[in-house]
Amino acid sequence: MKFIPHDYQKCAVAFIEKNEIACLLLDMGLGKTVITLTALKHLLDNGVVRRILIVGPLRVARDTWPAEIKKWDHLKGLKYSVAVGSTAKRIEAINDKTAQIVIINRENVDWLIKHNSFDYDMVVIDELSSFKSHKSKRFKALMSKRPFVKRIVGLTGTPSSNGLMDLWAEFKVLDMGKRLGRFIGNYREWYFRPDKMNGPIVYSYKPMPFAEKEIYEKISDITISMSALDHLKMPELIINEVEVEMNPHERRKYNDLKDELVLEIPDGVITAANAASLTNKLCQMANGRIYDEDKNIIHIHDRKLDALEDIIESANGQPVLIAYWFKHDLEAISSRFKVREIKTSADIADWNDKKIPVAVIHPASAGHGLNLQSGGNILVWYGLTWSLELYQQTNARLWRQGQTSGTVVIQHIVCKDTVDGNILKALKAKDTTQAALIEAVKAVV
Repeated sequence: MKFIPHDYQKCAVAFIEKNEIACLLLDMGLGKTVITLTALKHLLDNGVVRRILIVGPLRVARDTWPAEIKKWDHLKGLKYSVAVGSTAKRIEAINDKTAQIVIINRENVDWLIKHNSFDYDMVVIDELSSFKSHKSKRFKALMSKRPFVKRIVGLTGTPSSNGLMDLWAEFKVLDMGKRLGRFIGNYREWYFRPDKMNGPIVYSYKPMPFAEKEIYEKISDITISMSALDHLKMPELIINEVEVEMNPHERRKYNDLKDELVLEIPDGVITAANAASLTNKLCQMANGRIYDEDKNIIHIHDRKLDALEDIIESANGQPVLIAYWFKHDLEAISSRFKVREIKTSADIADWNDKKIPVAVIHPASAGHGLNLQSGGNILVWYGLTWSLELYQQTNARLWRQGQTSGTVVIQHIVCKDTVDGNILKALKAKDTTQAALIEAVKAVV
C-alpha cells in the first residue's frame, strides 16, 4: 500500500529525524507506528543510525510493528527480526545480524540487556508510560545502556496517567535527567509537597501550584503532542452514568467494612488489612460480590446486573461490549447473559463481523493495538479501574477513526455513595492533568 502522509504525519516524521531525543504524544488512530517507521527508514538509509531496538507491549511487538512494515510499500526494504517467544526464538532474532531493527516486548528488556550484547545506537519505546516506575527492572536495565544510545524516541498517548510524578522516570529514560533532574528525590523536592502522611511516612505527594507549567516548559523542546480531535474526523462521544443504589441491608454491610475494616458473614468474617485492601474490597462490594479470606465468592447484591440488563435490552440488538474488573464480575455477568470474552484473534474477528451480540473484555487485555471499532459502538463499564491508561485505552477500542457508527456511547454503571464515585472523580482529575500536558506541548502543523 502506498503511504501518502497527512501534514501532521509529515510534521511528526520530521520531528523524529531532527531530534536525537524525541517524545511524541499521539492519540490513538494518528498512525504513530507508520510515522515512526518512516523516520527510522530515512535515518537508516542516510547512515545516521545502524541498528535500532524497538520495545513495546507483547501483542504490539509481535503483531503490530511487523504488520505495519509489511503493509506499506516504502518500508518493504526494512530488515527486521522479532525477539518474542521462547528463549531460543529470542536469541535467534537478536543474533540475526542482517536485521536493521530488532523488536522486543518490554517484559524481556531486562533479559536482553543482562544476557546479550547491546549493539543498538537507537531505541524506540512504544508506550513510554510503561517506563514510569524508576524501580522496575526494565527501567534500570535500559538506563544502564542509555549512555551508549545515540538516538531515542518515546511514544505514548497517556504520558502522565497517574499524575505528574510519572513523568520523571519517563523523561529520565529519554534525556538521562537533563530536564527533570537526575534523581527522583530532587524532582519531588522541586515540584511537590507531601500530601497524605502517617508520621514521617509519606504516602502521596501533591504538585506545587507552579509545577505543571514549569515541568511542561522544561520538556517542551523534545516533546510534541497531537490530538485525534484536531486531525481526524472522530465519531461523537457520549458518556453517561447509570446510577444504582444498595438497599439499607446491603448498605449496612458496605459501611461496616468501610468503617470497621471487618465484615461479618455467615461462615466467618472478611477483614481489610490496610487502605489498599479496603479499597479493593469496597470496589468488589460496589459491583455486588466480594471474596472472603479463602477466595470464595460472597453475594452482596445484583444492582449492577439489573442495570446491565436494562442497558442490553435498550440496545435493541446492537452489540454491547462490557468491561469488567474482577473475576467474580465475569462470573456474575455470564450467569445472567450469554456472553463471549474477547481474548483471541478469532474473537476479535467475530466481534468486528458483528457475530457477538454481547461481549466482555478485561481492560488489561484491551490495551494497545486492539481494534474493535467495526463491531459496535456501545461500551459499558461494569466495574471501574483506577488506571487512567487502561481506562482510556479501553475506551479507544471503540472511539477511534474507522468507527462505523457516527456515535460512541460509553456507559458507567455506578453504585451510589460508594468508592465508584471516588474512582470516576480520580480518573477525571488525572485526565485534567494529562490534558494540560498534551495541550502545553501540542504541535502546530
